[in-house]
Amino acid sequence: MLIRPRLGVTLFAIVVVLALAHDVSSQANPYQTVDHFFQLPDGRKVGSTAGITVDRDGSVWVFERCGGNYCTESAVAPILKFDASGRVVKSFGAGMFVRPHGIHIDRQGNVWVSDGEGPDGKDPRKNGKGHQVFKFSPEGKVLMTLGKAGVAGDGPDTFNMPSAILVAPNGDIFIGDGHGGNSNARVVKFSKDGAFIKAWGKKGTGPGDFETPHALALDSRGRLFVGDRGNNRIQIFDQDGRFLEEWKQFGRPSGVFIDGNDILYVADHQSNEKTNPGFTKGIRIGSVRDAKVTAFIPDPDPEGSQEGVAADGRGSIYGSLTGGMALRKYVRK
Repeated sequence: MLIRPRLGVTLFAIVVVLALAHDVSSQANPYQTVDHFFQLPDGRKVGSTAGITVDRDGSVWVFERCGGNYCTESAVAPILKFDASGRVVKSFGAGMFVRPHGIHIDRQGNVWVSDGEGPDGKDPRKNGKGHQVFKFSPEGKVLMTLGKAGVAGDGPDTFNMPSAILVAPNGDIFIGDGHGGNSNARVVKFSKDGAFIKAWGKKGTGPGDFETPHALALDSRGRLFVGDRGNNRIQIFDQDGRFLEEWKQFGRPSGVFIDGNDILYVADHQSNEKTNPGFTKGIRIGSVRDAKVTAFIPDPDPEGSQEGVAADGRGSIYGSLTGGMALRKYVRK
């Protein structure tokens, strides 16, 4: 059950948001694109990609949609590991997914992914798959499965279009469950062995409500950042689901990543004058310590949609595009 904050805390959070809610997209972009960094095997093309992250060694992991928009249309492996030179050094997961979505690497190097759709009654290739979260070893062995294959629900053992996964340092598992429409709008918490602990959130615009909980991240203080995309905000909670504050200055969040220095990277691939007036598409960068946006990387492809974001310890930033179907690397100019 969501615990409402005290009035004074809420008022303070509103004042902070109003003071910081301005866009920096007109400032000079301090980053440049590294062209042709990601190298796929001959004959392979990258598909629509929402999920991208970096492991503790700096390798980049991608969960892409098998060269298209769905993996039911292909037999290639959608989970890809790229080394420091941009070459694919590992791949797995072929034949397991409907529509790849979120990806997360835990402290032990295990790979967590979410299958964001399920059967639609039209394509029999989607039957018996979808609406699940999987834990893989770094070598690609399935270690845990959450949710019921092909079953959409809102119970303790079912999901409806899960978007994001995060594993806390103590092993607790958080799932951003929902992707708009008739899907769910909640965060679900499990123990490290997959036992249901609690869920919070519902469709709405108030504190603790969600409209597409699309991304998850933790800062060094243990605060849980939820990219509440449909509401044009990041909501911040403690790990028991207590609402702390909301930030709107980072745009309409599709991807959220916090590095070891508490730098926050937010990919916004939907902002325009209709969905989020005053904001444009791109990656906003700032610090969770002062909530200020300090840099902006505009979407490099006018026809693209940069949905995922990650950063490594060397200062490089990585973006993944759903529309436009591409992967990007950025470095300081």
